[in-house]
Amino acid sequence: MSDHDQSTQLAPPAGAAEPGSTKSDPILVVDNVVRHFGGMTAVDVGHLEVQRGVITALIGPNGAGKTTFFNLITGFDRPTAGAHWSFDGSALDKTSASRVARAGMVRTFQLTKALNRMTVMDNMMLGARGQTGENLFLSWLKPLWSNQEKEIRDKALGLLERFKLLDKQDDYAGSLSGGQRKLLEMARALMSDPKMIMLDEPMAGVNPALTQSLLGHIQALRDDGMTVLFVEHDMHMVRHISDWVVVMAEGKLIAEGKAGEVMANPVVIDAYLGAHHDTDLGDDALLEEGSDMEEQLADEVAEEETSREDQA
Repeated sequence: MSDHDQSTQLAPPAGAAEPGSTKSDPILVVDNVVRHFGGMTAVDVGHLEVQRGVITALIGPNGAGKTTFFNLITGFDRPTAGAHWSFDGSALDKTSASRVARAGMVRTFQLTKALNRMTVMDNMMLGARGQTGENLFLSWLKPLWSNQEKEIRDKALGLLERFKLLDKQDDYAGSLSGGQRKLLEMARALMSDPKMIMLDEPMAGVNPALTQSLLGHIQALRDDGMTVLFVEHDMHMVRHISDWVVVMAEGKLIAEGKAGEVMANPVVIDAYLGAHHDTDLGDDALLEEGSDMEEQLADEVAEEETSREDQA
């Protein structure tokens, strides 16, 4: 537990709120983020504030624009025009993904980005910031960076132990299970000591045996004073760990508030279910119905990322 007071960590606004409502101590403030793809508007977020030190869930039906929104504010995509957002008081709307990460806002991906042909430890070492040994002009002067490298390795070992991956440190990342790769990506993100971590569907593809472990790790991040913003389709998870919920549909914010109030909101129910008004958002049947759409969205994201890599 950090020195942060628990009441400070868990201080989202009380009850339901209007979409885009103000927060007492926002770490992220977003204005007029719009992204068009051809004639379609994928994201049109007028205003959003993310409260510092809490777990905020970003939910919505498939195609709502959640992953695209993540891509925009973390520098992996560019808004169409006129957008502005700030993180911890500094503007980030005209910066690269690497500068966003250096500012302390680090994300994971729906499809894990572990470097499969490198070991788990090598993946962890890459996550550390400001490594002197990576400087072309200083890399040959080992005395200048050997102590730092030892500190980074010790930090990596500590995180691997925390995430139950210590015995995998010399294994290739590609040999890990889907859930273990999610744990590795989360652990690697913490190597940079972020102020906020953004998790894109942390439970997607995770074996049920690891689900509870992941939930515990996410809650521990909040308890250590970190801000967590995550995209998730598993409504049981959202109810269980989120302090605050923001709902997107057709690229726009349509609701936000405590999980219970948000999931009972008729606007949210309509956005998810259309005519199926009587189905609970936490109902297992709904989650099963959404699984095919989740797979389709994952395929679309994979195609988009492959296209971006080819262009690069």
